Amino acid sequence: MILHCVLMRLKAAMSADDKQSLFESIVALKQRIPGILDIKHGPNVSPEGLHAGFVDGFAVTFESPEARDIYLVHPDHVAVGERIISSTDGGLGGLIVFDLQV
Repeated sequence: MILHCVLMRLKAAMSADDKQSLFESIVALKQRIPGILDIKHGPNVSPEGLHAGFVDGFAVTFESPEARDIYLVHPDHVAVGERIISSTDGGLGGLIVFDLQV
């Protein structure tokens, strides 16, 4: 399995409703892209203070590296990814993506 972790530095002007809508579009990918086992999202809750401004994020669990690779190029993911990038402070610079084999 692959755990695909995405940390985001969302724009400060983003409303709570817009943020919720963004996360709903991410969660909806589970119904449209095969191989996604689970999607979790939320704010950083670590007490360490080492978030470097990346205070929101989500994690997608894939059944295999191949499923992750299908997701990366899937048109629905590409569309949501563009929405994520336009919602972050700094575009791609407002994202950290880290995949773990679990």
